Amino acid sequence: MSETFIEEATEAAAEVAGRLRIDRREFLQFCAATATTLGLSSGAEAAIAKAVEKAKRPSVIWLHFQECTGCSESLLRAEHPTLEKLILDVISLDYHETLMAAAGHQAEAARKAAMKANKGKYILVVEGAIPTKQNGIYCKIGGHTAIDMLKECAADAAAVIAIGSCASWGGMPSTIPSISGADSSPTGSSGVADVLGKPVVTIPGCPPNPYNFLATAVHFLTFGKLPDVDQLGRPKFAYGRIIHEHCERRAHFDAGRFALAFGDEGHRKGYCLYKLGCKGPETYANCSTIGFGDVGESNWPVACGHPCIGCSEKGVGFTKPIHMTAQLKGMSPPASYPGIVEQQGKSSFASAAALAAIAGAAAGGAAMLAKNLGKQDEAQAQKKGE
Repeated sequence: MSETFIEEATEAAAEVAGRLRIDRREFLQFCAATATTLGLSSGAEAAIAKAVEKAKRPSVIWLHFQECTGCSESLLRAEHPTLEKLILDVISLDYHETLMAAAGHQAEAARKAAMKANKGKYILVVEGAIPTKQNGIYCKIGGHTAIDMLKECAADAAAVIAIGSCASWGGMPSTIPSISGADSSPTGSSGVADVLGKPVVTIPGCPPNPYNFLATAVHFLTFGKLPDVDQLGRPKFAYGRIIHEHCERRAHFDAGRFALAFGDEGHRKGYCLYKLGCKGPETYANCSTIGFGDVGESNWPVACGHPCIGCSEKGVGFTKPIHMTAQLKGMSPPASYPGIVEQQGKSSFASAAALAAIAGAAAGGAAMLAKNLGKQDEAQAQKKGE
C-alpha cells in the first residue's frame, strides 16, 4: 500500500469524522471493525474510509411488509455509526415508512422520485414476508399489493437485500398452523427471492445483527459490489459457520457437561444448553462472535442462559419446537486454527503419526461425549422416577 494512498485515506478519515461529529479515532475504529467483520485483509479499512468520504451516498429504498419492524429496531440500536449518522452521511435513506417524516401520498411520491432519479443505482432493502395467497390481498401499501410494490421497486434496483428471516425465507409469518389439512401459512407468506424468482442477498435473523447489514452496505459502497454469498444468498462473512463452533459453551459440550433443566446446577454453572433445545449446532450465523447491543459478545441468547432457537435458519426457527434437541452437523475447527490440509511441502512420517494420534484422540472424545450423554439421560430418568 503506497504512502500516498495512506495519506489520502487519513485525510478522508478526518473529513468524514468532522461531518459525523465524531473523533477520527472512532471513525477509523468503525472502518476497521467493518473490514474485520467482512473478513478483509489488513489495510482494507483505508479503502473503506476513502469510499465513505468520496463515494456518492447510495440511495436506499426500504420496504416494509409482513413484519414486526424488529429489523429496523435493531438498526436503531447500532452505535458505529448511529442511525442518524448512517442515513445522513453514509447512505441516503429516501424511503422508510417508519423513519421518514412524509406520509400517505407524499411518502409514495418520494419513493417514486428517488427511484426515477437513481434508476439502476439504488439499493432496495426489503423487511418482512410477502403474502401471496389470493393475489396478495393480505398486505397493501398505497392501494398496491406487496407483490406488485416489490416487483416495481426491484425492477431498476442495483441490488436487492432481504433483511430479517421474514424477508429472507418467510420467517414466522410462514409458519404452518397445526390444524388438519394445512399445508401453508394462512396468507401464503414467502421470501423475497421466491416472489421475484431470482437470487437476492439475504440477511436472516429475528432480528439480524445490524452490523451484518451495515457491513454489507459498506462493502457495496467501497467495492461497488455485494459480498460473497452462500447458496442461500447469505453473506459468507456472517453466515459461513454454525453458531456452535464459536460458542463460549462449546468446551462444556465437548466435555459432556449439560444443563438438564433451567435453574439446575449445570445451568447455573454455564454448562452447554444442547439438551435444553439449543439450535446452535444446526444454525449458521455469527451471533456468538459479535453479540448484540454493543455491550460485548456475551450479549446474545445463549450467553444469557437461553437456548438458541435457530431464528435465522429455514426449517429450524419457528418450525422445530424450542426445546427439541438439534441435529448435529459436521463440525469444523474454529477459524483461528490452522487448516486441516496445509499446502507446504510433503508430510513426514512424524507428522503422519501425529495426525493419527489426533484422530485417535478425537475418536476417544466422541466416545466419551456419547457416554456422558447416556449417563446424564439415565440420571435424569432415575430422578424423575424417584
